[in-house]
Amino acid sequence: MKLLVTGGAGFIGSNFIRHILVTYPDYQVTNYDKLTYAGNLDNLADLANNPHYTFVQGDIADEAKVNEVLAQGFDGVVNFAAETHVDRSIHTGARDFVITNTLGVQTFLDSVRKYKVGKMVQISTDEVYGSLELDDPSQFTEDTPFQPNAPYAAAKAGGDMLCRAAFKTYGTPVVVSHCSNNYGPYQFPEKLIPFFIFNALKDKPLPLYGDGLNIRDWLYVVDHCRAIDLMLHKGVPGEVYNIGGHNEKSNLAIAKIILQELGKTESLLTFVADRPGHDRRYAINASKIERELGWQPQYQFETAIRETIKWYKDHQDWVKRIEERKTQLNTHIKN
Repeated sequence: MKLLVTGGAGFIGSNFIRHILVTYPDYQVTNYDKLTYAGNLDNLADLANNPHYTFVQGDIADEAKVNEVLAQGFDGVVNFAAETHVDRSIHTGARDFVITNTLGVQTFLDSVRKYKVGKMVQISTDEVYGSLELDDPSQFTEDTPFQPNAPYAAAKAGGDMLCRAAFKTYGTPVVVSHCSNNYGPYQFPEKLIPFFIFNALKDKPLPLYGDGLNIRDWLYVVDHCRAIDLMLHKGVPGEVYNIGGHNEKSNLAIAKIILQELGKTESLLTFVADRPGHDRRYAINASKIERELGWQPQYQFETAIRETIKWYKDHQDWVKRIEERKTQLNTHIKN
């Protein structure tokens, strides 16, 4: 199979590329990434000389570039490319999120149809469904109506609806996933788990929004990659699959686990003003992908979180390089 992975220099995308090349060593994988602040080729440094791996820098909203790449002929496309940091969508504006997460998806849908790609997998988020109350026993299913509360989630919902329209109108072979919060190696250090790990290592406060009781379902990134693999090879075009880790935990509980694992005191816990539109709880019902594609999460949270903490503890140089690159990018933007 000849596979195009967009956003492959990011957290989940880089883990997925590594998974594919290990699982299917004869596949050809092209990584198409804009290399924004969260795109980091360090994530795939071990693949630099792999003859089955190619990197192309580009923006998924750049129609000419997308067409140029897809004209080379691909059997499948997996789209991870997205602006994902919720706080950035709130505090710095939603324009870039709409351009990438909505317009970029439409650009790829048009090109996938034009060049007759075998299947496109659109990677989305459970945040498009909105929020559940802490005492609500229900979970998000594939039929849950979209009620996004943050600009990031609204932009992702726009891309997902365009996928539905492309399938219904043109028969574009696209499959959409809605996953819960991922964790694991190579995650950008502004995200909650690596952010808390690195603050704890430096004995800096772990800031918790509000009361810290907001609940998320946590999915180990390797399990997520296995699910996307199944969607790529066995997923039914036009279908949506929810992917969850069966691990609902509050932000406060996650912070305490990290502190305990690193031998740090809970005095580092700090409660700060809540952010606008902060969703209270996400909960994924993944029974459809389990039933129809045979997927099950293989990693226990207690084991995977320890491995994740150890990975970041052992790779502090990786974060240092990210911080240096982020400073360079910000300087370039200001100039």
